[in-house]
Amino acid sequence: MAEADMDDLIEVIEKEGNLDNIPKTLPMMPVRDIVVFTDMLLPLFVGRDKSIKAMEECVGYDRYIFLTAQKDAEVENPGTEDVYEIGTVGRVQKMIKLPDGRIKALVQGIVKAKAVAWLKKRGYFKVEVSFLEEQDPEELDIELEALMRNVKENSEKLLSLKGELSGDIGDLLSHIDSPGKLADLVAANLNLRTEDAQALLELNDTPERLKKVNDLLARELALTTVQAKIQTDVKDEISKNQRDYYLREQVKAIHRELGESDEKLAEIKEFKAKIKRCKLPKEGEEEAVKQLRRLEQMHSDSSEASVVRTYLDTIVELPWSKSSKDVLDITRAQTVLDKNHLGLEKVKERILEYLSVRKLNPKKKGQIICFVGPPGVGKTSLGQAIAKAMKRKFQRLSLGGIRDEAEIRGHRRTYIGSMPGRILQGLRQCGTNNPVFMLDEIDKLGNDFRGDPSSALLEALDPEQNTAFSDHYLNIPFDLSNVMFILTANIADTIPSALLDRMEVIRIPGYTHQEKIEIAKTHLLPRKLRDNGLIRRSITIHPNALATIVTEHTLEAGLRELERKLDTICRKIARKIAEGQKGKFTITRQNLTRYLGPPQYMPELDQEESQVGLASGLAWTEVGGEILYIEISLFPGKGELLVTGQIGEVMQESARAALTWTKANQEHLGIDKDAFDNQDIHIHVPAGAIPKDGPSAGIAMVTALVSAFTGRRVNNLVAMTGEVSLRGRVLPIGGLKEKALGALRAGIKQVIIPEKNKKDLYDIPKNVKSKLKFTCVRDVNQVLDIALEPCVEASAKEADIPETDPDGTA
Repeated sequence: MAEADMDDLIEVIEKEGNLDNIPKTLPMMPVRDIVVFTDMLLPLFVGRDKSIKAMEECVGYDRYIFLTAQKDAEVENPGTEDVYEIGTVGRVQKMIKLPDGRIKALVQGIVKAKAVAWLKKRGYFKVEVSFLEEQDPEELDIELEALMRNVKENSEKLLSLKGELSGDIGDLLSHIDSPGKLADLVAANLNLRTEDAQALLELNDTPERLKKVNDLLARELALTTVQAKIQTDVKDEISKNQRDYYLREQVKAIHRELGESDEKLAEIKEFKAKIKRCKLPKEGEEEAVKQLRRLEQMHSDSSEASVVRTYLDTIVELPWSKSSKDVLDITRAQTVLDKNHLGLEKVKERILEYLSVRKLNPKKKGQIICFVGPPGVGKTSLGQAIAKAMKRKFQRLSLGGIRDEAEIRGHRRTYIGSMPGRILQGLRQCGTNNPVFMLDEIDKLGNDFRGDPSSALLEALDPEQNTAFSDHYLNIPFDLSNVMFILTANIADTIPSALLDRMEVIRIPGYTHQEKIEIAKTHLLPRKLRDNGLIRRSITIHPNALATIVTEHTLEAGLRELERKLDTICRKIARKIAEGQKGKFTITRQNLTRYLGPPQYMPELDQEESQVGLASGLAWTEVGGEILYIEISLFPGKGELLVTGQIGEVMQESARAALTWTKANQEHLGIDKDAFDNQDIHIHVPAGAIPKDGPSAGIAMVTALVSAFTGRRVNNLVAMTGEVSLRGRVLPIGGLKEKALGALRAGIKQVIIPEKNKKDLYDIPKNVKSKLKFTCVRDVNQVLDIALEPCVEASAKEADIPETDPDGTA
C-alpha cells in the first residue's frame, strides 16, 4: 500500500461522520457470511435481484445504504425474520455494473444503526433506522490504555505469524487512539463466525467490546501459533522423506552392483514382460512404456505410483490381440437356434445370414443388430444362442438408467477412483476382443449434465469408427471392430435417431397361443421341474390345462408370466412331496384352480355382445399388441367434446378429426342435423398406448361416434386400426403384427386394416391368418359398412332382404 493511500485511510478512520446528513429512511441490503463494522472499507459483489435493486435505489439517498447480516447464509430469498435488526449504515464509494448483470461496489461503514420499521418488502427492502452512537470515554484510564496496547501488540504478532505485517499496518494501528474504532478495526479483520461478529457489533459498551475483541484475538493468536508449529513439523517430515528416498536409491544402486533384485525391480520386470506379450499397437506400446518409466522413478508407496500401477494393470489385462476362433457351421448354428427358440423364423433366418456372410468374408465389418420387442420374448436368450452357435464368449451390459457419459467412455485418470468405461471393462472380464456383446435396454438410456451416453455409444457401435475407439481412461485407441454388438429394446421410439440409423432393427412381436403352449411343453416345464427338484414322471400337465393357463392366467406377448405360473405349480407339488405325499400328480383343467386360483384374465364384460357406441381399436404398447376400447356417451349439452383416458396428443387429434368428419358427413350418415348442437360428446379410452403410431385409433373413434349417433351397434368380433383424414381416407399404421397377435389373444375374428398395410400381411404367421380375417379398406365408409350392424328398426321394415355384411360376406 502506498504512503498516500495509507494516509487517506488513517484520515477516514479518524474522521467523525456527520449523522445529520444521513437519511433516516434507507434501502436495506442483506449480506451473507460477513458483518460490516463502522469505518470498514470492503468490496461487495451483488448478485441477488433484491440486493441489486437496493444498490440501485441507494443512489437516490446520497449513496447511503443500510447493511445487515443474514442469519442463515443458505437462504436465497431472505425475509424480515432472516436478517439481524442491528447493522451498519454504509456509503457506496464506487459502483460498477458487470456484464453478467451483477454489481461490484466499494462500501464504507459509517455508523451503527437499528431497523425500527419496515417500510417496503417487495422488490427490495426499505427501512426506517435509528442511529446507535457510542461515545468513547473522555479520558483513558490505565486499564483501558493497557487493554488497547495489548490489542495492538497481539494484532502485530498475529500478522507477523501470518507473514502479513508491514510498516504501513503498524503505522495504522499506532495512529488509532479511540478504543471503539480499534475494536471495530481488529474485529473486521479477524476471521470470525457471523454470530460472534454480530454479537460484537451489537455490544455498545466500548470497554466491554474491546475486552471481547482482546479475548477473540488471543484465541486466534494461539490457533495461528499451533498452525505454524504444524507447518514446521510437516516441512521437517518432508525433509525426512526426501532423505529416506535418497538412502533407498543408494540401497538400490548397491543391490544392482551386487546383482541382486528388490521387489520394485521385480514388478517393473513383470510389467515389461506383460506389455511385450500383449502385442499392443505401436501407439499403445509407447504409452505403456512411458508410464512404466514414470513408475520406475516414483516412490513405491506414493499415491501417484498407485494410479500408474492401476493404469498399467488395465492395459496389460485388456485382450488387445486375444480372440476366440469362430465356428461358422451354419447347420450346427441352425440346430442350436431351433433347440433354444421355437418360432421366430425371420429372426433366426437373419442370424444365419449374418453367420453365412462371416464365413465367406471374415473381414466384413459387423452389422449392428437391434432386437425390438416386448419383455419376455427371448431377446437376451437369442444373443446367448448366437454366442453358443459361434462358440464365442458372451458379455452382457444393461444400459437402463445410465446417465453418465463416463460409464461408456470411461473417467479421465486425473479423477480419484477413475476407471475404464463399461465396454472395455466387459472385454477385460471376458478376455477376448471378439465376444458377442449384448447391450440391453438401449431405449432406456438417459442424459443429464454429466453428458449423453447415447452419443458416446455412436463411436463404439459404428463400424466405420470403432476400429479406433478412444476411452478417456485408457487414452489409447482400442479396436472394437471384431466385437459383435447386439442391442435390445422394448420400443424403438425412444432410441435416439442417430443411433437408430446405424442399426438393423429386427422386431420380435411375441408368440401366438399355440406357440406358447408348445414352448411351455418343450422348454419351460422341463426347466421348472429341474429348478424345483422334481422329476419328469412325478408330474403331468394335460394340454387343455396348459391352454387354460395361457388364455385365462396370462395376458402378455412374452413368456415371463407363463413361466411364473408353471413355477407356482411346481412349487406347490414340491411342497406336497416334501410333506410325504406320494404318487403321480396330474394337472387338468378341472383341478387347475387348486394351484393357481381362479382365472385372472377373462373377456371384457362390455364385449360379450355388440353394443352402441363401443368400438374395438388396436394398440401397440411396450408389452405387445392390445385391444383398445373406445367408449362414447352422448348427453344433453351444447355440442362440446370431452376426451378422457390414458391418451397422448396424437389421440386427442384423432378424436377431433373423427368428430369433424362425422359432422361433415352427418346428412349422408343419417344423423339428425341438430344432434351435434344439442348434445355433448364424451369419448373415453380406458387404456392408451404409445402416443406416436401406436394407437392409430382414428377409424375406431369414427365408428364409435357414428354408432352413438345412429343407434347402430358395433360388431364385437371386429377390431380395427388406422388413422383417419378429414376427407375420410384411412391412413397406414405401424406394428400390424403385434396388433394382430393382440387381437387374436382377445378373441377377435375380423381385423380392419388400411389398404396400404396390405404388404405387412406377409409378416403375419400363417396360423394367425387362418384364425383372423383381415379386411383392407381405403375409405372410412367401408369401415362403417363392415363394423356397424344393421339398424334393428330397418331390419324389421325390410324383413324380406337377407342380412349380409356390406362386403358380401355372411
